[in-house]
Amino acid sequence: MTEPIMGSTATRTADRPGPARGRVLLRGGGVALRLDLRTTGVTTALLLAVVVASAVTVVYVGTRIPFADMMDVFAGGGRRADRFVLLDLRLPRLCLGLLAGAALAASGAVFQSLSRNPLGSPDIVGFTTGSASGAVLAIIAFGAGPGGAAFAAVVGGVGTALIVYGLAALGGGAIRRVVLVGIGVSAMLVALNSYLISRARLDAAQSAAVWLVGTLNGRNWSYVQLLGVALIVLTPPLLLMSRRLHLLEMGDDTAHSLGVKAGPTRLVLVLLAVAICAVATAATGPVAFVALAAPQITKRLARSATLPLVPSMITGALLMVLSDLVAQRLLAPAQLPVGVVTGAVGGAYLAWLLSVQWRKGTS
Repeated sequence: MTEPIMGSTATRTADRPGPARGRVLLRGGGVALRLDLRTTGVTTALLLAVVVASAVTVVYVGTRIPFADMMDVFAGGGRRADRFVLLDLRLPRLCLGLLAGAALAASGAVFQSLSRNPLGSPDIVGFTTGSASGAVLAIIAFGAGPGGAAFAAVVGGVGTALIVYGLAALGGGAIRRVVLVGIGVSAMLVALNSYLISRARLDAAQSAAVWLVGTLNGRNWSYVQLLGVALIVLTPPLLLMSRRLHLLEMGDDTAHSLGVKAGPTRLVLVLLAVAICAVATAATGPVAFVALAAPQITKRLARSATLPLVPSMITGALLMVLSDLVAQRLLAPAQLPVGVVTGAVGGAYLAWLLSVQWRKGTS
């Protein structure tokens, strides 16, 4: 959305028509920002959509609470039942959905940029499945709680990433082969997860099976705190490295000529993206297709040559909240896991994306 440029004149000028059309240049204090008007507009619209979807989720899902009573609760008063519904059920679920959607979208944008492939998202190449394997193993074998499952999910995700990139690097061409290798590794991890569930106690197997679909049901503030801290720690370095990420999209040689060390930069970006994806998976389970769809939807809305990181995160949050709204209302009063909705919508999106890629390949 913005790109820093060194400068000194305190002026505001529109870029000339041509390649930079639709942008303005903001200068002041020795620093200038190139602002893409369309991306800024899309980002603003997405933020407004997130606010509206969040308000609808809090107000209209489940038991209706009058607006005045809601204001009493937010002011520190209100009835005990209203406080429980709003502060212990709805708000933790909403906040976790927003954070998880943003985290998965950020991870997807990084991996798709690095692989230069719209299919190179962590749920397709097996990183979320690896995180799920670590968490399921911790839950079933050791009875781990949220903290232990999160740690195991991070270990599983990072371990899977190392295996996928290591296998893809055999014989060279790691970036081009990572999607195919990741699909194979993901299939083996799915088999491992099924085996772990089949050998577990009935109650543990049922809990793990529901968790593997991806759900926000029954989540409390501890999950929100876990993912919130992870995003506070991991998002700033990702944003600081976003310009290098976009340069890597142009190829290692081009990036190197512009002063970017491709190997170390790619390693840091992969570790950050895997960590964000793993913690999100630990909090919600492997919610499918948000990481795949959000960056590509944002790219098409903004008509951007690259995958804009911040707008992609907002799109991911919006997709998660809307999917959870459908999951709660579709079979009300029963509540579906949010992964059921994202899987259904994401499957159709994946089929469309594959058809588009196939037409491009045959044209």
